[in-house]
Amino acid sequence: MPPLSEFLTFAAVGALAQLVDGALGMAYGVVSAAMLLGLGLPPAVASASVHYAETFTCGASGLSHLAAGNVRRRLFWALVVPGVVGAVIGAYVVSHVPAMWMRLALTPYLLGMGLFLLLRGTRRKNGHDDIVPRATRPLGLIAGFADAVAGGGWSAVTVTTLVARGATPRTVIGTVHLAKCAVSAAASVSFLLHVGATHGTAVLGLIAGGVAAAPLGALFARHMPARAATLLAATAVLGLGLNNVMKALH
Repeated sequence: MPPLSEFLTFAAVGALAQLVDGALGMAYGVVSAAMLLGLGLPPAVASASVHYAETFTCGASGLSHLAAGNVRRRLFWALVVPGVVGAVIGAYVVSHVPAMWMRLALTPYLLGMGLFLLLRGTRRKNGHDDIVPRATRPLGLIAGFADAVAGGGWSAVTVTTLVARGATPRTVIGTVHLAKCAVSAAASVSFLLHVGATHGTAVLGLIAGGVAAAPLGALFARHMPARAATLLAATAVLGLGLNNVMKALH
């Protein structure tokens, strides 16, 4: 594929992934990493490329959510510090160990949380707008590690868990996105040390498409009803879990 066509292809993928990610709080890393893996890149290189791009796209998305009033400071700090530590450890692990076991380990969790959210979304109970649920810090550590190892998963793990514990989907999504910028930056530095800079055309395309679509994703999150966001998030998580099951069977 010529460089310009390749760049435009990844820009389109980045834009679509960022729209979904900005509205639901997840899927950018998963979609992007899946494409890179489909091109035959090793897991460490695919994850590194995605995190290089996410440092910029999540920065744009996080600032958009901050401007839209979707970010809560207490929750941000509870997630970002352990998330950075987990990402650094995860980047080291994926650079030396195959990542398939982590994807398989996440599958039951994703399926379970997806079903839980699907049931929760049918209820009329309102979320709490400015809380830090229990075990948020260990959650950030685990999510940062899983995200670096599998090329995605930070949002899927944090958003589903926090929403399931009663936090408002809109503020969870915005806060998770802003924290993800710092987590991706930490992972990127680790990947640069262990893997180096690779597949520059894909990274630039993902950045361009993701940054361009970030403000629209934040508006979707602000105006989407909480129940609708919860049900869509549940559907996305179930899809990710079922996709992992299909890959394992083949």
